[in-house]
Amino acid sequence: MLAETTFFTESDGEPVAVENVQGRSEILLVCEHASRRLPERYGNLGLSEDALASHIAWDPGALAVAQVMSRQLDATLIYQRFSRLIYDCNRPPESPAAMRDVSEIFRIPGNENLSEAEKSLRTTSLYLPFQGAIRDEIAARRARGLETVLVTVHSFTPVYFGRKRAVEIGILHDKDSRLADAMLRSAVDTNLYRVERNEPYGAADGVTHTLEVHALPAGLLNVMIEIRNDLIVDETGQGVAADFLSGLLRESMDALKADNKNSGA
Repeated sequence: MLAETTFFTESDGEPVAVENVQGRSEILLVCEHASRRLPERYGNLGLSEDALASHIAWDPGALAVAQVMSRQLDATLIYQRFSRLIYDCNRPPESPAAMRDVSEIFRIPGNENLSEAEKSLRTTSLYLPFQGAIRDEIAARRARGLETVLVTVHSFTPVYFGRKRAVEIGILHDKDSRLADAMLRSAVDTNLYRVERNEPYGAADGVTHTLEVHALPAGLLNVMIEIRNDLIVDETGQGVAADFLSGLLRESMDALKADNKNSGA
């Protein structure tokens, strides 16, 4: 059944996808910016094909990496099936960044002067089902005795407002840095990527919304991963990044469990 019959067409389908529903891992993977697709009702929002293919519309490569990680870790994956140009599901409805009319150098004509009714329709049709799917999955896992470690997967552009970014993988966190700390410790000797904490964004930039909603209140281990998108343009790059990150997560979670056991927690 379509989430909002006045919003989505039959060919649009549902706003949220869930893969590997029976995954046995504690890790729950989330990809908020998985797709560049627009619901039919919005056409192209007045944007060129180049703009719609760029990072303003989605996180290129992020879903592909998350899908490989899902298979490697046997982890459930939840992702948004439509572009963040319509609604950025990693932002709350009150945030100006939820429905931008300008993104980096691009003006977005189809998002200009949105009415409150239109904003409400997008929130109801995209944001609420997406965040609701995460909430329901965590509740279902809890009911069957499975802990949840929330891991969100993103990518970022190597050049932003003309400035090159040297960081290759960012390990981001909000107030709870337990998993991020462990991952950064495990990655300290790697020669594969330049890994940094809270780069190229951090919690102060408003990017940890999904973690804030679902992980922090419940005390769940959590982390946000950012991968520079020029490193994951093809299957080879995506596979290397997934191998590295899956291994990093396994090693870090094992280390945290060992620390808890040794401390008697």
